[in-house]
Amino acid sequence: MSDVQSSSDLVPMLLRQPSSAWQAVRVATRVEAMGLLGTGARRERMLDLVGDAFEALDRAGIGRRDLASLHGAGPADVAAIVSRVAQALEASPHPDTEWEAVTARLGEEVVARLCHVSASSLTRYATGARSTPDPVALRLHHLALVVADLAGSYNDRGIRRWLDRPRAQLDGFSPASLLVDDWDPDDPGPRRVAALAAALAGAGAAA
Repeated sequence: MSDVQSSSDLVPMLLRQPSSAWQAVRVATRVEAMGLLGTGARRERMLDLVGDAFEALDRAGIGRRDLASLHGAGPADVAAIVSRVAQALEASPHPDTEWEAVTARLGEEVVARLCHVSASSLTRYATGARSTPDPVALRLHHLALVVADLAGSYNDRGIRRWLDRPRAQLDGFSPASLLVDDWDPDDPGPRRVAALAAALAGAGAAA
């Protein structure tokens, strides 16, 4: 990493305490779902995933100051630092990689429908022929984070089914039915979808 500890030093620090380990793993799965790890094979070992994910964050310029502060941080500070990194990641849409990563899991039809874009627009955004408008980038990023939180419980087909099946926790609505038209991640429906997915990841009210 450019300004932070090497992953061989960083990962044991992140995973040593439950308070930071869970958050570090969640950050890593979100980095993967956002496509920041590239298109190579998925990491089988959690140690590799966490190490590569935090290096990818540094390369992408996300949470870089907090990542650098991990160097020399005491055990009591690591959890708070990782929490700030998680917040920075949540606030950092990255459509250049998210289009390919999310589409690979959900398929173009689902992503176009949930991001409220046409199939032709999705192709132009994904290939870089057109810049992704900010509102669309926010919807795509929200969807990537939901996918990340679901990935620990479902495979890709299961995630697609989860999105379209009615949920008692959503008053009988399906998650997809709350992601309609020009929705914004801060709208009540999308926030409920994110909270439900986060609960499956063990986050509960932390989403």
